[in-house]
Amino acid sequence: MSVYIEVLSKLGKHIRTTRRHWDAIVGKHESVTGLEEQVKETLRNPAYVKLSKEDKAVYLYYAPYGCYFLCVVCRHLNGDGFIITAYLTDKIKKGATVYETD
Repeated sequence: MSVYIEVLSKLGKHIRTTRRHWDAIVGKHESVTGLEEQVKETLRNPAYVKLSKEDKAVYLYYAPYGCYFLCVVCRHLNGDGFIITAYLTDKIKKGATVYETD
């Protein structure tokens, strides 16, 4: 499988996904259709990064998008990671804040 999205995240992880997985994400969350560049920018320059309360290897990257936030959920494994899902939301989940812009 070839890499469709690949970016070095604000936390220094190489995050990637395949076209097949991206298509599955869009199939579930149609609101992120065509937002590949915004997903990359959210990973590079998030407003917030939260640690999942359920899984300590899962990070939620948030960036403002219109009146919503774009949330990109990633699993970090060693120096790399992959996108689990992405969606638009009107609120940021609770959990430990790993990064926040000033």
